[in-house]
Amino acid sequence: MATGFASAVLIGACLLSLPVATASGERADVIDALFTSTSAVCVTGLVTVDTGGYWSTFGEIVILVLIQAGGLGIMTLATLFAVLVSRRLGLRARLLAQAETKTLSLKDVRRVVRNIVLFSLVSEAVVAVALTAAFFFGHEQGLGRAVYDGVFHAVSSFNNAGFSTHSDSLMRYVGDPWVCLPVAAAVIAGGLGFPVIFELRRSLRRPRTWSVLTRITVTLTVTLLAVGTVAITLAEYTNPRTLGSLSGDDKWLAGFFASVMARTAGFNSIDTSAQGSESLLVTDILMFIGGGSAGTAGGIKVTTFGLLAYVIWAEMRGESSVEVGRRRVPSSNQRQALAVALLSIGTVVLATFLLLGASGHSLERVLFEAASAFGTVGLSTGITDELPAFGQSVLIVLMFVGRIGPLTLASALALRDRTRLYELPEERTIVG
Repeated sequence: MATGFASAVLIGACLLSLPVATASGERADVIDALFTSTSAVCVTGLVTVDTGGYWSTFGEIVILVLIQAGGLGIMTLATLFAVLVSRRLGLRARLLAQAETKTLSLKDVRRVVRNIVLFSLVSEAVVAVALTAAFFFGHEQGLGRAVYDGVFHAVSSFNNAGFSTHSDSLMRYVGDPWVCLPVAAAVIAGGLGFPVIFELRRSLRRPRTWSVLTRITVTLTVTLLAVGTVAITLAEYTNPRTLGSLSGDDKWLAGFFASVMARTAGFNSIDTSAQGSESLLVTDILMFIGGGSAGTAGGIKVTTFGLLAYVIWAEMRGESSVEVGRRRVPSSNQRQALAVALLSIGTVVLATFLLLGASGHSLERVLFEAASAFGTVGLSTGITDELPAFGQSVLIVLMFVGRIGPLTLASALALRDRTRLYELPEERTIVG
């Protein structure tokens, strides 16, 4: 999987290095082409140059194709991994279809991939129509430009990429619900994950039958969106550089939009660099947690965060098992969540340390940049293009690891689960 994404990044970088890819007709710097390609394939949205101003139409189309390929690739692979893990059968046996069992077959693989592609394209088409209408009727763009911007932002939002053809992202539409809400809806849909979306379609009115995955994803998504909206809005309510100059309704719309984008989308309708320390910290946390598993969102995933919360709750109550709804979560699943979370924290801390040494920016801004890159978010306080080549290289690696790492690690841990034939003597140690 890593090889395939790396190949896509290199191909994209080569295409973006062509003179025809830039508006000026000159070759882009290698670091700019590689950074943009990595950000597009990993559906992040961090940029070192202005997407709409620096790249030509050809360059923007290359970026759009890379976003689509990266988003579909991650969603497809993540969903197939989820099926493999849940069915507890080796990948080799499945792909060769050697055993006549009730597990995943090649026919099932084709069906899953077909449904993912169909769902993605239909969702993007619906959002593209809504945005085209908003741009054409509400902002007096020409029909051709409205269609182009509508399609670009629809693909970018559903795949949680955060690329925009506007130099100010979506700040010019901060009070326009006809633009902000379709984009937010696409981000949420893409970030929920394919398995959750289709389970909700089958049993939306029967929450008692939901799987542990769907129960945790839906509960945490709604909770984090609500908490993020309230926290960011209240923190920035009187800040004249962000929400202070807006009306009451527009403030809550902007706060909700900022909370949704922190799920790893990367668009912004307010100036991120002008946000206060409180809202930046809230955004850091939301970016690190990310969205749902087997979707286009990044981060450690709400399922990992939610599962650890259930583990803590069970420990506080003195219970020997962790239960979600009417299901008991195996201890191996709990260890996997802990491993993903701790390794992710270590990765962000190491990257922050390296970026601090490579730049003269404050810890607050550097940590925000590192969390954004690892969570494949794309939000920035404006320091991305100011970082030296080494710092930008760190972000490139961080985006790639953030996109591939948690999924690969979680799947590898799950598929390597094995039973030991012996147990060592038990000895407790002091904790805390």
